Amino acid sequence: MEFKRVVITGLGALTPIGNSVPEYWEALINGVSGAAPIKSFDTSKFKTKFACEVKGFDADAFLGRKDARKLDPFVQYALYSTAEAVADAGLDFDKLDTSRIGVIWGSGIGGLKTFLDEIVNFAKGDGTPHINPFFIPRMIADIAPGHISIKYGLRGPNFTTVSACASSNNALIDAFNYIRMGKANMFVTGGSEAIINEAGIGGFNAMHALSTRNDDPATASRPFDLDRDGFVAGEGAGTIILEEYEHAKARGAKIYAEMIGGGMSADAYHMTAPHPEGLGAALVMKEALRDAGIEASEIDYVNVHGTSTPIGDPQEIKAIQTVFGDHAYNINISSTKSMTGHLLGAAGAVEAIATILAIKNGIIPPTINHFTDDPAFDPRINFTFNKAQKREVRTAQSNGFGFGGHNASVIFRKLED
Repeated sequence: MEFKRVVITGLGALTPIGNSVPEYWEALINGVSGAAPIKSFDTSKFKTKFACEVKGFDADAFLGRKDARKLDPFVQYALYSTAEAVADAGLDFDKLDTSRIGVIWGSGIGGLKTFLDEIVNFAKGDGTPHINPFFIPRMIADIAPGHISIKYGLRGPNFTTVSACASSNNALIDAFNYIRMGKANMFVTGGSEAIINEAGIGGFNAMHALSTRNDDPATASRPFDLDRDGFVAGEGAGTIILEEYEHAKARGAKIYAEMIGGGMSADAYHMTAPHPEGLGAALVMKEALRDAGIEASEIDYVNVHGTSTPIGDPQEIKAIQTVFGDHAYNINISSTKSMTGHLLGAAGAVEAIATILAIKNGIIPPTINHFTDDPAFDPRINFTFNKAQKREVRTAQSNGFGFGGHNASVIFRKLED
């Protein structure tokens, strides 16, 4: 079977450092931190009092107050970033075969705010189940692609992938495979997450997963720094329009880059901790390279998972050294989570956008908030600390790892006819 080529023709983003792709990219290359004290709820009794919240997003203005009330924030975010991507791709669905266009979305948790609000309201009552009729359809993780398909009339494959923080990388890989096998012409794909609330922050605090650097939130996300103390929670959405190459050419589409491979693996080790030797991470990167049909030496940049946790960062670097050998010292590595925080199920999509734009613009976004070298890391590795670096990027890889040992890695390349 001869695989079809798959290209990226549209991008959309709602992030803690920008409410559009141009804003997001500008903030990335300038090393802007999205972390600040939480405004959405009272954190006085919480261990962590800060996060990377979306700023200036008005759901009522975007959707109308009536419709906004029917949707959990993670769906609102998905629709917002998708509107930008659809416009960016110049799509007129009335002129396209919508039975050949699908939506595959990623979310690690789904409607957590809806679930929290409904349970709190029930607990305050007398036991009578006065449940909001929108409770279930607001909460379920698959509802985001459902709303996207309804809004645009897209009748192709439609579902959500749930693999914790690897979710939207898995969504990208599924969409990629459907297109290259000839089962669809186009996908709206990506991910969204909205967990900055009492349940999300309290839950991750209980796991000792979050940074508690409340005295200096802006520098709390410190991937690969000696004093890193946990990840910073983020929220938002990223949308990518994946399209079959000939289909894109026929409609005169702008093309950002080509997606050439994706890999998936499992650590098979622990519920939340990564394998200490990075075995699952190494396996997934190797699988992505094999799927793309390229050598490790062809990779110029890796947008790492890099969450700023004491045990997570070292295993990923061990895996990179295993996979790339001496070439690990020739590539740029950066963690854009140092700026956006960790968007969980949306992280893969938002970071894939950063990776695609690094290829398009020849600039590597930095890993900010680096103050003290960690002797555990080989000093020859270029972590792109604190300042963006100009470099021609022909091929780049983006990693996503999730609780449960889920790993997913995607590879993009500059388009070559």
